[in-house]
Amino acid sequence: MSAIQLVVFDIAGTTVRDRGNVADAFISAFRDYGFDMPAAEVKKVMGFRKMDAIRILLGENAGEILIANIHDRFIRKMIAFYQEDQELAPLPHAEEVFSLLRDQGLKVALNTGFTRAITNTILHRLHWDNGKGPDRVICSDEVPEGRPSPDMIETLVRELGIDSPAHVLKVGDTEVDVEEGRNAGCGIVVSVTTGAYTREQLEGYHPDHIIDDLRELLPIIHKA
Repeated sequence: MSAIQLVVFDIAGTTVRDRGNVADAFISAFRDYGFDMPAAEVKKVMGFRKMDAIRILLGENAGEILIANIHDRFIRKMIAFYQEDQELAPLPHAEEVFSLLRDQGLKVALNTGFTRAITNTILHRLHWDNGKGPDRVICSDEVPEGRPSPDMIETLVRELGIDSPAHVLKVGDTEVDVEEGRNAGCGIVVSVTTGAYTREQLEGYHPDHIIDDLRELLPIIHKA
């Protein structure tokens, strides 16, 4: 029997297709306020709580009103995008893996740097809010600190009755997903190549495993 009791998945780039749209909306929101933010810099903060990401990109002297305004613009752009995108879809095998994990008695959760408003738009479009999706979803605006803080994972462990973070597998597509998993004390941290970073980039962050397909999680869990 596997030691893993809970699998925590990121959303964009991990379980939901992302064709660079999150970064595009981020860059567009900055541009609306007169900032030409390079894509390479934006990529570095993918996975962070978006308010924190804006603060990182603007620097320590940025005013809180400006940060809030850019954040609000980003939220509006992402909600509009996810409401209208005809290609919005789960990544290959995501729903299959959710089902297989639950059949084995594991809990399935999503956590994200998105706000609840953006996340609910995605969940509704994918029909993941009617029992077809995860057991629990937690968003960065529902905890004191976003990634790389362990707050979201610690909340999931507590609410889902998991014995310890050591029984959690965390999977995501960014550097900050790896840092979050390590900071939470997760038993296994897995990176996927379907999102923001290449395999070569992910290797530099030293996850326990790097996978190209979510189905590769199953033998990892069985061996745990």
